[in-house]
Amino acid sequence: MGHLKHKNLITTTERLRDQVAHALRAALISGELRPGEVYSAPGLAEDFGISATPVREAMLDLAREGLVEPVRNKGFRVTEVNERDLDQYTEIRALIEVPMIGRITRTAAREDLEVLRPIVEEIVRAARGHDLIAYLEADRRFHLSLLALSGNDRLVETVGDLRKRSRLYGLTALDENDQLTPSAEEHLELLDLMLSGDAEAAERCMARHLGHVRSLWAEGASAASR
Repeated sequence: MGHLKHKNLITTTERLRDQVAHALRAALISGELRPGEVYSAPGLAEDFGISATPVREAMLDLAREGLVEPVRNKGFRVTEVNERDLDQYTEIRALIEVPMIGRITRTAAREDLEVLRPIVEEIVRAARGHDLIAYLEADRRFHLSLLALSGNDRLVETVGDLRKRSRLYGLTALDENDQLTPSAEEHLELLDLMLSGDAEAAERCMARHLGHVRSLWAEGASAASR
């Protein structure tokens, strides 16, 4: 005990790595980092005013999430998502999530559903407050926490992976046009329907919500390309 004199450096590095990853996700969402473009860790590190190591580590984290892909001796390319990808991701999510929402509505305890209300309110608050990172993070927590009530961990992992691969591009333009707030408010509608026990209506709401999200993805990707 007490022989690792540099143990605090690990904590500091991890915190910086997380901070850089957070900033890079924000740049991806805003469209500042463009799909298909290759970015080097040293180049990004110069922008941040830090060494390249935490940037490289953060980029590797994003690569595991499917947001970027390594390019040998060059850096990392921002993963491109085309219309076909978006259609396929949406179709798979609908096949999984829509019937699962009905099942959870029929089987979950009302108190377990009600626990999710603060997250839904956080989604709406973030959308109205133009906080895109908070919006996406709260949206992720709500949907995955809701699916976790099914008791199927693999299902949650699968949907989580699909969500990472179908993240939004160019959300800034959509946010400026207040197109995110209606989508955010659909979460309130969904939760209320589930609490009322109306499984069929909850399934319809979920299907409609995924359709709206698909439209936002397409508009975001189009905005980013422009």
